[in-house]
Amino acid sequence: MGECCNGSNGNGVRAAAAADAVREERSAVVADRRYTKQVFDNVHGHISLDPLSLKFIDTEQFQRLRDLKQLGLTYLVYPGAVHTRFEHSLGVYYLAGDAVQSLKRYQGLELDIDHFDMQNVKLAGLLHDIGHGPFSHLFEHEFMSRAIPGSNWSHELMSVNMVDYIVDEHNIDIDSSRLKTVKEMILASSKEYSMTKSAKEKCFLYDIVANGRNGIDVDKFDYIGRDCRACGLGCNFQFKRLMEGMRVMGNEICYPAKEYLNIHKLFATRADLHRTVYTHAKVKAVELMLVEALLKADDYLKISSYPLDPAEYWKLDDTVVKTIETSHKRQLQESRDILLRIRRRDLYRFCNEYAVPKEKLDHFKEITPKDIICAQRGGAVQLKEDDVAVSNVKIDLTRGRNNPLDSINFFKDYDSDEKFQMSEDRVSHLLPTNYQDRIVRVYAKKPDLVEAVSEAFENFQLKTYGVKKQVHSTPEKKKLRRF
Repeated sequence: MGECCNGSNGNGVRAAAAADAVREERSAVVADRRYTKQVFDNVHGHISLDPLSLKFIDTEQFQRLRDLKQLGLTYLVYPGAVHTRFEHSLGVYYLAGDAVQSLKRYQGLELDIDHFDMQNVKLAGLLHDIGHGPFSHLFEHEFMSRAIPGSNWSHELMSVNMVDYIVDEHNIDIDSSRLKTVKEMILASSKEYSMTKSAKEKCFLYDIVANGRNGIDVDKFDYIGRDCRACGLGCNFQFKRLMEGMRVMGNEICYPAKEYLNIHKLFATRADLHRTVYTHAKVKAVELMLVEALLKADDYLKISSYPLDPAEYWKLDDTVVKTIETSHKRQLQESRDILLRIRRRDLYRFCNEYAVPKEKLDHFKEITPKDIICAQRGGAVQLKEDDVAVSNVKIDLTRGRNNPLDSINFFKDYDSDEKFQMSEDRVSHLLPTNYQDRIVRVYAKKPDLVEAVSEAFENFQLKTYGVKKQVHSTPEKKKLRRF
């Protein structure tokens, strides 16, 4: 950002504003130091927690996040992936504050960013996942959607419900208008959110924690770096450079044009994590089994009823698995049997997969076990729907089938007041021209059914596309029956 401190009078004013902002920041730190606490994070280093945030952190509802693994069951494939929603929430809190401070440093007077703006954004970062369910997104997308068909439950909506519950339960003194702003910031990227009148004055603040406009937000900055570190993967995306270079123009955050490749790395790294970690074939096998175990246990444990009441919901976390495993109730026997298979690594057997042809993506309909067994052509084994599991995987660059760069505004340099979008013909030709993958994976629930399921899957591809779309046939070793 050195460029914006040299040259014309306009830059001189910007430099003076930055100096004033730094002096104000230092005085605030001195005044508040007696009431803050320090924690050390293995990604961001020392994080200073302000008094209002501590009132939320030191509650049983927030401490529940310690018992929610950030990546759910991924640790069964990547043993280091045992970090939790707790440290992720602290990380987003820290980065949210850093992002606002960066804007305040260079545009504080122009944007009229005050102490309350800073605290609101930090609180939204801290509490954005307070309503998250167990086992990462499995609970929301796989369990709840099947336990309560037609349900529109989401962890974002649950988060704002939990925030209200915590404020009431612990008598936290916070102005109602500020609380409304924090909740709007949490919902900013969700489908249920629409910009309200109270949010229109400083729209750019709503892009920091959960950016529904273009997907660039500190939530991603934290989980991408944290997940890569935990899984032992490299991450060459430089989020600090983006935060230092960003600038508000026309009430939205814009970025230097020269940073478009760095921004693309953000989306590409996220897609790589989805492909190699979050939707790893073995991870999905375990998830398919756990969903089945939870659904079978739901009638007895009423797991799906917990999200309907914040007073009960905070009691639900990853330890529900241990509750099922250690119970002697006959109603949970089927669930216990499935969990025992997971413990003994007797997983659903991955048979094969194929990528949906790009010309078929517009009209793709998710494949079901019934589709597979209906494609079976006789054979010694007659498959049933309950013998097959299917995982429909979607991986994109956050904007579906659209180019993520189309949603971002750039600027030439800090002397320019014009923002613009980048057309595809103006960027590197090495960047992809397709932005979404759909992958269909099929599993046999029993090892002796791998050959029959694999053959039915191949027949399904021939029936649907006229050719086999899988890269290769299922290895013979996988087809060998094990009793």
